[in-house]
Amino acid sequence: MKKFFTILGILILVLVFVGTAVFLFNKSKEKPVVYETSSPFITDIIQKTVATGKVIPRKEVNVTSQVSGVVDQLFVDAGDTVAKGDIIAKISLAPNMIALNNAESQLESAKISLSNAERELERQKNLKAQRLVSESEYNKFLLDFELKKERVKSAENNLLLIREGSTLQSDLVSNIIKATSDGMILQIPNKEGAFIVESSTFGSGTTVATLADMNDMIFEGMVDEAEVGKIREGMELLLDIGALDSEPFQAELEYISPKGQQDQGTIKFQIRAAVKLQDQVFLRANYSANADIVLDKREQVLAINEGNLIFEEGAHFVDVETAPQQFERRQVETGLSDGINIEIVSGLVESDKIKQL
Repeated sequence: MKKFFTILGILILVLVFVGTAVFLFNKSKEKPVVYETSSPFITDIIQKTVATGKVIPRKEVNVTSQVSGVVDQLFVDAGDTVAKGDIIAKISLAPNMIALNNAESQLESAKISLSNAERELERQKNLKAQRLVSESEYNKFLLDFELKKERVKSAENNLLLIREGSTLQSDLVSNIIKATSDGMILQIPNKEGAFIVESSTFGSGTTVATLADMNDMIFEGMVDEAEVGKIREGMELLLDIGALDSEPFQAELEYISPKGQQDQGTIKFQIRAAVKLQDQVFLRANYSANADIVLDKREQVLAINEGNLIFEEGAHFVDVETAPQQFERRQVETGLSDGINIEIVSGLVESDKIKQL
């Protein structure tokens, strides 16, 4: 009995050893590698660089007041279209008290001088009638009287300008704010009741309204110094505006700044491009946009994924399938690349199959 168990144990050990050996042998056998293939395809290759910026009107104007005061009435709102000369707002004047007092004083002084000149002229007129003074002497007093009368009118107009913003003889009113050009009202920063300061040689004054020509828009952005040497005026831009779901806007590069500026540790150059508007889409001011600047372009050319290229000794190769899972290395001539796909000038045809790397 003891001998039986000994033989059984030995058989079990042999079976375990043989099974382990078979398992390890099967595991060590490599499975055949199956390579995936792809074919060249026809596509457009566009080489481009990206600039970030915004879309703004080419002409944007801040309309200010020539007088200080309180906004009494607004005749337009943001989004309204106006023509040059249209009334935007009316200002209730808040005159400077010193200037007002001086103007009133000048008017009273001018009236006193006129009254005195009138009495003297009347006296000279009586003397002339009695032939006691000559015609030339009388004319001197008449001239002085006319000058004093004109001085009174001037003082009255000056006082009216300070009080009401207009004169008796002129249709111009200084407290009526008018549009200085055609365009759309973009912003009215001060509402009715707000106090505004007049524009002068010492400052631009308070903005009453901002208007712009929304039919002439430009893209303004920044390009990295590593890319600015590759672009030039006249290049085509494709504007992708995140706020809109429309097709990209086309633009033409018209300006590259000759001087760079530091931005977050790198040097960037400002660019400007004229935007070609779309009839069905309204382009608002200050939309953020990314501009794809087209450096070069190939339309409907044979191409492959650039990751399937093999680089050896300065030449380009691909592995072309000659039979199922059998490949031969073939040299190809390449053209333009967009970083994903690359143009194949020669060496492949559309029916070929190449190994995917």
